[in-house]
Order: sequence, then structure tokens, then C-alpha cells
Amino acid sequence: MQQVENLIVGAGPAGLAVAGRMKHQQIPFVIIEQQNTLAFTWKNHYDRLHLHTVKQLSSLPHLPFPEHYPVYVSREQVVHYLENYARHFNIEPTYQTSLNKLERHNGQWLAYTNKATPYKANNVILTTGINRIPNLPNWQGQHLFKGTISHSKTYKNPKPYLGSKVLVIGMGNTGAEVALDLAEQQVETCIAIRSPVSVLPRDVFGNPVQLTAKKLAKIPFGLGDWLGSQIRKIVIGDLSKYGVPLSTIHPAVQLRETGKTPVVDIGTSNAIKAGKIKVKGDIEALYEDGVIFKDGSQQAFDHIILATGYKAKLQEFVPNMAPFLDQYQLPKSPIGNGPLQRLYFVGFDNYKLGGILGTIQTESEQVVRGIVEGK
Repeated sequence: MQQVENLIVGAGPAGLAVAGRMKHQQIPFVIIEQQNTLAFTWKNHYDRLHLHTVKQLSSLPHLPFPEHYPVYVSREQVVHYLENYARHFNIEPTYQTSLNKLERHNGQWLAYTNKATPYKANNVILTTGINRIPNLPNWQGQHLFKGTISHSKTYKNPKPYLGSKVLVIGMGNTGAEVALDLAEQQVETCIAIRSPVSVLPRDVFGNPVQLTAKKLAKIPFGLGDWLGSQIRKIVIGDLSKYGVPLSTIHPAVQLRETGKTPVVDIGTSNAIKAGKIKVKGDIEALYEDGVIFKDGSQQAFDHIILATGYKAKLQEFVPNMAPFLDQYQLPKSPIGNGPLQRLYFVGFDNYKLGGILGTIQTESEQVVRGIVEGK
């Protein structure tokens, strides 16, 4: 056994945030990462990705983004920042070490990995994230389809799709942006939307909506929500007449009740209005050349990109943690209790409009404080 005080699992933004706070407070830890580099997911996101949240509310603890960075930080800049964050706090992950199983034994956690020697830790902080395992739906006739089917996790840019017909399945933030990326390069693009979505403008008259929303939230009697709805109607317009099923409830309520993050629009709505992105509904089946939709229509496609989300699958690490998970199979709290005492979770609360990086700031502070106080 390798005895450690605190074991952090995952060297993405959440793991680095916890490690940075612990370094700041001189708390010992070991951080393991299954890949051969930190921030692996960010290094492999699609090329055009930028944060949809403003930089001043998206940095990790104790180290703001550089002043010269733009308001909305690019994927490449996020990667450089995370690498610099690790250097700044002298965070050195143990790479190519993947967690297989956690067991509680005599008040400590035994962490079995792909390496021969397990860890024995007083505290374990899981930061493996909500985007760990791609969600891969299956449709009738899928095996017949002659084109390619890939998850958005592997999408980089439109080059492989030029001159072809592409169906993007799902209109979350990734699906909306991948569809826009394709359409802007004249790829014949269609997006399939199964359930109602909330669409928010990223900016209004050059001002970030995220900052405006914080001000509106202070207005009493629900007037802030009403004003926000009016802004959405003016800037986004009625996308339902273009086939987009729009949610009738407030984006924050939809996020909390359904787990669906609002789409932060950076141009997809205009592309839909201009006919550059066609909209279809739910899928019934696939056939050799394309897709049959539930409205009875069918359409030929060369490629299908699944923007169908991910699963955290924490049960793979801790088989008995089902009672601690919510309806979306995510932790109910950052701090475990009962049989999960001294097990912590950072980066799994995706139910706030401020974005996951803002949540990581809050949760990492809560967790490190809980560890110090013995919670």
C-alpha cells in the first residue's frame, strides 16, 4: 500500500483547482491522471471552442486568467492557462494511472488502480467529471447505415466533412456549435432536436449576458426574470417557426428540473433562420443512406455526429454509491456522508447557469474546507 493523506483523482480543471487550493494551504496530496498529460479533455476539444462564460468568473483558485486574454477565452488559451497553473503551484500528477475501484477499510479508502500498488488515503477527491463516458444511443437499423457515426468528443473541425451531408444529433451547446462550425464552411448541415431547448444570447449589444443576468437577479418580484425573457425574445426571436422546440420555462428552472443546460448562442440561431442549418425532430430509425424521422420523413446523410452528451458513471469506482446519486446519476453533494465519508466530488454540479468552471471554484473551496475541518 502507498499511504497518502489526500488522493485527487483526475488532472483536469477540477483536480487542478483542488490541488491549487491544497498547495496554497500547504496540505499534502497525490494527484493521479489516467492520461499521459493534464487537461487531456481540453487539449482534445474541437478547434473553435471558446468559453461561453466570461474570464473573470471562469479562472481557477488563486490565479486569474492573464489580463491580455479576451473576455471569452479560447480552447488553446485555456490549455496554456491550465499548464501554467500546474507550474505555478508545482502540481505534478502521476500520469497513466487510472482508478479502478474504491473500497472503504478501517476508516480509510483503498484506491485500486492499473498499477500494482494500491493507494491508502484518508481522503479521496473524485474530479473525473461529468464528461467522462460518451453517451452513445442506438437506433433501429443503425447497423445498416453506410456513412460514419461518431461522437462529438472526436470532432475537431469541418475539414473531413466538406462537400458532404451531415446530421448533428442534439442541440446542447456542443451540438449547436458543431452545427454552426459546419454550416459556416458550407457543409450541408441538419440538426436533430428531440426535446425543448432554452436558447440564450451570449452577448446583448456587446455586453456579456452572464454579467447582465447577475444584475437582473437582484431585481425583486421576479422582474429580472421577466426582463431576461424579453431580451431573449428580442435577440433570439421565435425559433419554433423554424422547427426548434423551445422550452416554456425559465432556463434556470429547466436546468434544475431537467438537467439540460441552456444553449448559449453564438450564431446558430441566425444560421437556422437563414436556412444554413436545417432542423429536424426525433429519430425513428436509420437506413443504408440516411435517417427516418418520427414525423415520417426521411433524409440522406453521409455523416452523423452524436452531440448526445456524456455519463459520469461514478458507480464504476464506488459500487455502493447509488443512494448518494441524484436522478441524473451525479452526486447530490460535493461532500460524501455515511459510508461515503471522506469521499469528495468536484466538478459534477452542472445545474448552475454560471458554468462548470465557476462551479469548480465554489466546490473546490467547499471540499478543501471540509477536509480541513474533518467533515
